[in-house]
Amino acid sequence: MNFEFSPTAQEWIERLENFMDQYIYPIEQEYVDTLKRAENPWATPLMMQELKEHAKSEGLWNLFLPKEHGENSSGLSNLEYAPLCEIMGRVTWSGEVFNCSAPDTGNMEVLAKYGSQSQQKRWLQPLLNGDIRSAFAMTEPAVASSDATNIETSIVKDGNDFVINGRKWFISGAMNTNCKVLIVMGKTDPLADRHRQQSQILVPIDTSGVNIIRPLSVLGYREEPFGHAEILFDNVRVPVENLILGEGRGFEIAQGRLGPGRIHHCMRLIGCAQRALEMACERVEQRIAFGKPLGNQQSVREDIARSFCEIEQARLLTLRAADKMDRYGNKEARNLISAIKIIAPTMAFKVIDRAIQMHGAGGLSDDFILASIFTYARTVRLADGPDQVHMMQLGRNLIRDFSAKRNLAASGDSS
Repeated sequence: MNFEFSPTAQEWIERLENFMDQYIYPIEQEYVDTLKRAENPWATPLMMQELKEHAKSEGLWNLFLPKEHGENSSGLSNLEYAPLCEIMGRVTWSGEVFNCSAPDTGNMEVLAKYGSQSQQKRWLQPLLNGDIRSAFAMTEPAVASSDATNIETSIVKDGNDFVINGRKWFISGAMNTNCKVLIVMGKTDPLADRHRQQSQILVPIDTSGVNIIRPLSVLGYREEPFGHAEILFDNVRVPVENLILGEGRGFEIAQGRLGPGRIHHCMRLIGCAQRALEMACERVEQRIAFGKPLGNQQSVREDIARSFCEIEQARLLTLRAADKMDRYGNKEARNLISAIKIIAPTMAFKVIDRAIQMHGAGGLSDDFILASIFTYARTVRLADGPDQVHMMQLGRNLIRDFSAKRNLAASGDSS
């Protein structure tokens, strides 16, 4: 096993790190302060638009899109993208600079993989250009949405249209003024097989009957200018050609979307955790308590060591999952994807929590990034499926696979 990144990946890492050093880190606090002062907190600041144009001119654009998507892709594999996504994760808002932020990345992959030519022309191309943003509307307040078959929003065909009724919430990105389209998951046939009831459909956010009820906070953060919306769909009418792939294909699309989305979160979280560890190491050298630097305290050294070990373990598992996705496809890599989705958010949560402890009360404030990335780490333990669902599915798969191997071996012995 080769533990070094390819020359291609090394080149991209250097280019991205140079961009971050020159343009992102120096204005990190200024960007946050600009949002706090903004008259409309949901409008993307001008400095973001300028950064995006600069990144695009340097070719640091759409790095996430796998090479099979041709000219729209940067040509990187999942394994080559992993360290780049980790670097972006060091600053939670920097993904948008490179057109690599969720949920747009997942939505672009859906449209690239499943969208019709007209859907790609109308929505995918503007998303790839960074001209608009999007959101994915699946979670509902009235049902346990971790089981996608519970979704109750109705999508009913009426002539040349579909009519949508339902309530969704925690629709990430929908508060942003540049969000122009929603991918909505609902039921087109409640009587079909439980995994064929759902469909996904494109809904322009300015369609009549799309009512944004309120922005939702996450552990007190509203995450401007991104935001998480609660939306009521009240007799929303869109043309039949807005349906993606076909009726009853929603669950299939969701499964195809979630593999890359899940591992991208893990890559970003490793970047968050790595930065938190570096901040902790710097902090404990500077702060004096009980007559000596915090870094001389045995418990602090143990926590630093433990954090390092946990980050390295998660990073290696993430890279292995990415490599298997490249070699054998997302379906064959599903167990490793589930494993890292279980491991990485909890790892980051623990590492960041230790760093907050070493920063004292300041770690809870907006003076450092720790509180916001702690919130992100906790959120991802629910986003794209809660820990318990991944553990349930991974355990089921492992038991089934081991049973199949044992039965095969037994049949071989008997012959």
